[in-house]
Amino acid sequence: MREAIFVPLTSYKEMPVKEMKRQAAEFYNKMKNRRTVRDFSGRPVPREIIEHCLLAAGTAPNGANKQPWHFVAVSDPEVKKKIRQEAEKEEREFYNRRAPEDWLEDLQPFGTDENKPFLEKAPYLIGIFAQSYKIDEYGEKEKHYYVKESVGIATGILITALHNAGLATLTHTPSPMGFLNEILGRPSYEKPFLLLVVGYPEEGVKVPDITKKSLEEISTFI
Repeated sequence: MREAIFVPLTSYKEMPVKEMKRQAAEFYNKMKNRRTVRDFSGRPVPREIIEHCLLAAGTAPNGANKQPWHFVAVSDPEVKKKIRQEAEKEEREFYNRRAPEDWLEDLQPFGTDENKPFLEKAPYLIGIFAQSYKIDEYGEKEKHYYVKESVGIATGILITALHNAGLATLTHTPSPMGFLNEILGRPSYEKPFLLLVVGYPEEGVKVPDITKKSLEEISTFI
């Protein structure tokens, strides 16, 4: 077992409470304007923006620092076309056979169906994979811990970073998503977690008229 090595924390800088309050309020005001969109512009997004947002996602806390995630950023039109074809195949099964009536009823206000043109039109699709384990350079299996929790946190940071950079996103989860391993060339020990659609919103795009729960509804102070 390796001996733990600790170094001084030099990155933390304490702020006056007044400044903390200001920044907390500013961040909330920015994030409350984040909206999921389903109509994307085809305008290209500089790769450097995606790279920095992925690096931000990679800072997420995770079990035993195993960093059990892998992100595949797709801009190739042919690959996006293949993903759309396979995703819509699964979505047709979902909407026409698999989904219970109450689920379809809950989805109705959002106007979703099995057609997913955004998978081709958006400039980037990011396939997010969760690694249950990893094969090291010696061919040995390296176990990972709290995988879903870790990848979920990283995904949240990624969505936040993309919004902060001025981009819109859509979380897409066709079920099952095993086709992503084959199309994107990922190993069997990686499980597709989510497909994130990224780009600029289409001009004139409309979003559902919804609200978020209040502080009292989502939290308890004891």
